[in-house]
Amino acid sequence: MVPVVILTANASGAAWAGKQGLVVLVVDVVDMSTSLEAALDEGAAAVLGASPDAAVPPVPVDPLGVGRLAGEKARELNTGVVVIAEPRTGPEERRRGAVKKVLGGIAAAGARLEAVIPNLGAAVAELADFKGKVVVAATGSGGVAFDAALTAGAPAVMAGTVARTRHKKGRDPAMAAARRIVAAARSLGRGVAVVAASSNSVEDLLAARYIYDLILELF
Repeated sequence: MVPVVILTANASGAAWAGKQGLVVLVVDVVDMSTSLEAALDEGAAAVLGASPDAAVPPVPVDPLGVGRLAGEKARELNTGVVVIAEPRTGPEERRRGAVKKVLGGIAAAGARLEAVIPNLGAAVAELADFKGKVVVAATGSGGVAFDAALTAGAPAVMAGTVARTRHKKGRDPAMAAARRIVAAARSLGRGVAVVAASSNSVEDLLAARYIYDLILELF
């Protein structure tokens, strides 16, 4: 029997899906989910999303907790953490200042912070060594939606994109995301929620629908 597969949007949709016990796939094409796809391409061991400090979504988020989770995972794997943050331009100090809660969680877990780099999509592959690292994208809409789903209790949260990366083109990025979330849903015996990170972003809405259709094909 095909499990429940829904399409929703925004942090509020992600939180609702988490409360229902669905596995959640966040789609933020420009650029959070594309950045995380590039990190996976380069060998990242795990990827997470978190809210920046200044975000005020209508649902609970816990960037400190996400940072701690990332740090604990990094210590378990004996590796470091790379943080992807905004703004995309300007000095690193501005990015660090925008994500103090995530950085605090990483520090509280006793993990090693490798770098804080800008949220540049596929181009992040050129900015850090991701191999074996835990990666946290602490960004606007995509990071907030990911955080909201985790905080609401989703059994698994992932990110997906349709944008090409250094190692994927055509429909490969979307198919990779669909396969990851379907594998998680089958393993956990849960349904799936595909979340367009922002309902104000046409690219997120169209990409989320595209990946949603691929998921239905795989089931």
